[in-house]
Amino acid sequence: MLQALMFFGLVLIVVGPIHWYLYKRLVKDTTTTKRGRRIGGIAIIALAVALLAAFIVPRAVGAKASWVIPLVGYMWLAVLFYLLVTLLVLEIPRVIANRTWARRPAADRTPATSHDAATAPAGTGSAASQTMLAEPGLPPAAESPAEVAGPADPSRRLLIARSAAIFAGLTATGITAYGVKTALGDPVLKRVQIPLAKLPRSMDGYKIALVSDIHLGPLTGVEHSRRIVRSINGLSPDLIAVAGDLVDGTVEELGDEAAPLADLRSRDGAYFVTGNHEYFSGAEEWLVEVDRLGMRPLQNERLDIRGLTLAGVNDVSGGDLGEGGPDFAKTLDGRDPGKPVVLLAHQPIQAFEAAKHGVDLQLSGHTHGGQMVPFNLIAALQQPVISGLGEVDGTKVYVTNGAGFWGPPVRVGAPPDITLVELRAM
Repeated sequence: MLQALMFFGLVLIVVGPIHWYLYKRLVKDTTTTKRGRRIGGIAIIALAVALLAAFIVPRAVGAKASWVIPLVGYMWLAVLFYLLVTLLVLEIPRVIANRTWARRPAADRTPATSHDAATAPAGTGSAASQTMLAEPGLPPAAESPAEVAGPADPSRRLLIARSAAIFAGLTATGITAYGVKTALGDPVLKRVQIPLAKLPRSMDGYKIALVSDIHLGPLTGVEHSRRIVRSINGLSPDLIAVAGDLVDGTVEELGDEAAPLADLRSRDGAYFVTGNHEYFSGAEEWLVEVDRLGMRPLQNERLDIRGLTLAGVNDVSGGDLGEGGPDFAKTLDGRDPGKPVVLLAHQPIQAFEAAKHGVDLQLSGHTHGGQMVPFNLIAALQQPVISGLGEVDGTKVYVTNGAGFWGPPVRVGAPPDITLVELRAM
């Protein structure tokens, strides 16, 4: 019941007003006929329905059976977002342009001069000439200078509205196309060196390949997994850390796409912690499956690897959904205080609790780096670190952008990445 109310609120507060605004700026302000506005209105409503269906249909009928609907809805979400941003930025120039035109002298804005009116053939006065010049569906131009000195000429307003709509449309589709190419391309391979005070000299240069947010789902395919495996194995890591959000669907739907992950190779193995999307996709089944594929799940547990303690905690959403959330005390109490702790935790916000338990380094994902700028500014309201290396209450936190995408197959300003974390002794 609560989820239904939240969804209904989303429709009323977000989706409805945004689409009404787009209808006004892209359809109502740029067309002069009822037929044109009717067609435009139907198109806007259809896109809004597709957007909502993209979030509903996959969970109702299964991820694999419904890839077309999510693709249309998610792509519209990306275009809509950049249309909205561009149109809002253009609001001030639009107002200035309309007011500037309205303040120009009447003679500068009147298509016909007094001399033209005097020499025009009988039956064609100034008003008649301007009526003929006006675009269909627009009111006739004013008959006198006094009337012309009022609001901006409707034809001028139409020109400004159409220019803004065309510019916004080209900008939004161009940015989205670039974002699709980025999201579906090879992940960027990043390298970062992180010094740890307790790290023994014998482990100086220890390499951890960090990947998160692979998001296998209806829009990815098996090549997505293969590409990630090739990239990680090419780094020759000592250890592989998969920090959650591996899937967006059940084992039955996505088992074939996950199969290439069995080919991951490293000296000390591969380890996995849950993300929030695992709990939407059958976490228990996936924990069994990733173990079968050779990745050891760390469910609120730790183990010693050479000269460090590797720990992993469940995502916070597990507790919210009653499937077992993070337990830092169980995971970290009683450990060897002389060894540095590297913690795998899906969300950067978990670092606040990790710091209380003396974690030296937390490796996380979840944020996608914002995925589509300026969403990174919104994500920063919830998470302490959005991308790269940061610090929370004395605990170092490294956040990867993730190797996949969620929702639109679009990444702008936050390319997918896999990071080779190189630990250095101090």
